[in-house]
Amino acid sequence: MADEVFSPAIDPNGFGPGNGEDTAPAVGLISQYVKDLSFENPNAPGVYQNQTAPAIDVQFNIGANQVGEEVHEVSLKVEIRAETDGTVAFIVDLTYAGLFGFRNVPAEQIQPYLLTEGPRLIFPFARRVVADTIRDGGFPPLLLEPIDFNQLFLQQSQAQQANVPDAGHA
Repeated sequence: MADEVFSPAIDPNGFGPGNGEDTAPAVGLISQYVKDLSFENPNAPGVYQNQTAPAIDVQFNIGANQVGEEVHEVSLKVEIRAETDGTVAFIVDLTYAGLFGFRNVPAEQIQPYLLTEGPRLIFPFARRVVADTIRDGGFPPLLLEPIDFNQLFLQQSQAQQANVPDAGHA
């Protein structure tokens, strides 16, 4: 059986066939895409008459799952709700994803990469989709602030460790 990992035809980053001697760790972004996108403007056209700037709530969720032997998908879910005086101006739900290929990467390093570097690489594209979608809905584009995914991962890891009881104590 050939020692192929990814076909160069589907991998623009040169993540090509292995030569049997290549043991260096390698990670590549294979593809990125809009997985799900929803825009709601339930109170149009009346919402455009309102002169008050809406309160905007932005929520993020990062997910990662293995979809092939050495391929993982990272999903960045962005939910945005804008309201003015209790009236919904717009709602955006976006799931933006990327496929990442791994070769010769230790298993304990994959999950941290998927939850830090993966979202960092695809976030600018998700940010553009959000801004364009809101602008196309008749509102000023919303430019999401940059996110420090490394810091979020560290905080979440520390919180999980604090909640795990010490196995050595009964």
